[in-house]
Amino acid sequence: MSYVRCVRGIASGVEYSADVPMNLDPVDGRPVEMVLDLERLAGEKPDAAWYRPQRRDLWRFGALMALDADDPVDAAHLVPLGEGATPLLDYSTHPVAAKAGLALQLKDEGKAHPGHGANPTQSFKDRGMAMVAAQARRLGLTRLAVPTQGNAGDSLVRYALEGGLSVVVAMPDDTPMPILGGVAAAAKRYPDRVMLELVGPTIREAGAFLKERYIPNGWFSVATFQEPGWRIEGKKSLGLELAEPVPGETRWSLPDAVIYPTGGGTGVLGMWKAWDELEAIGMIGARRPRMLCVQSARTAPLVRAFDDGAGDTTVVEAGQTLAVGLNVPGGVGHFRVLDIIRASGGAAIAVDEAEIETELAAGWRRTRDWISPEGAACLAALPQLLDRGLVRRGERVVAVNTGSSEKYLPTLRHLL
Repeated sequence: MSYVRCVRGIASGVEYSADVPMNLDPVDGRPVEMVLDLERLAGEKPDAAWYRPQRRDLWRFGALMALDADDPVDAAHLVPLGEGATPLLDYSTHPVAAKAGLALQLKDEGKAHPGHGANPTQSFKDRGMAMVAAQARRLGLTRLAVPTQGNAGDSLVRYALEGGLSVVVAMPDDTPMPILGGVAAAAKRYPDRVMLELVGPTIREAGAFLKERYIPNGWFSVATFQEPGWRIEGKKSLGLELAEPVPGETRWSLPDAVIYPTGGGTGVLGMWKAWDELEAIGMIGARRPRMLCVQSARTAPLVRAFDDGAGDTTVVEAGQTLAVGLNVPGGVGHFRVLDIIRASGGAAIAVDEAEIETELAAGWRRTRDWISPEGAACLAALPQLLDRGLVRRGERVVAVNTGSSEKYLPTLRHLL
């Protein structure tokens, strides 16, 4: 059974029913999150009885998710497509890591690896959208709307079609062609189920368009942070996977630092929530990884706010970056991302386009791994992080590759 107790305003603390569809907190216009009854969960499923490591998807965490795959009622709402359960690749031979003595790992959310789960659209967005589709089905919502820089729209279309839902996707017209083309093809093939609107230059304008044209006409917004905590809950699985025992061991533990490409920041909140919940049920202690949030120097609202000591971001003018997932000029959940960065002793870091391109090209020649530009940005940040003492010799550091470079062709073909 689901152990969700309520939905709660992240800033206001006001609680609402999880069975009534809502968007932002009506008290302050900020995001909400789902709250689990962890005391009841720990009492009814002690000693991690909720854990199903044999499953190769994110639903391996059972009742610790907002829907329990072991429960027939909950399971009827799921649209499981193998998402999550992605590998941690050994990247200790990366030249910067090797020279500095870092135990570097890459959490690869892009291309599939044998013996692991596989995000069906080769993006970490599948974690959030798997939960969005399931929760929408649970509440009887059938028409969803999402603004996107690309991957979130591609992902939602896949889950909507599999789950009997309809979706409208608004994205900039300079979205990488494989992503845009995939959504356009679905819209052409299923015109009664999928609609595509080209609106830009960024996700911000796409969101405003949907709010004006579609939301008043009965479409439910699942924009970043504007659904009731569902995408946080799906992305939470990434944090759970970073903590779960490696095969043959039983101890749950966390790395010393996580390098994460941050646009809207849902994943940051999701990972932090996962670790708080694991601590609450006695699986880990109070120590947390340093959260190192990487942005493109072309569009870096978090970096500016962090450096200025601000409590929230202000909208910046968007630039153009190969890492289109980072081209987010502002975010309604950025205040909480900044809280988490500071609480962890982390930082927000900007990398230049030239650094991203150099890392992509060098990484491809070295490993032939299909790293996304956003993932390359994390690896490109390593010299800065070392210079600032934010990662240190002997530490276990996880960089998150959020997608596959295959989805960004032909814009980066020249680098490969």
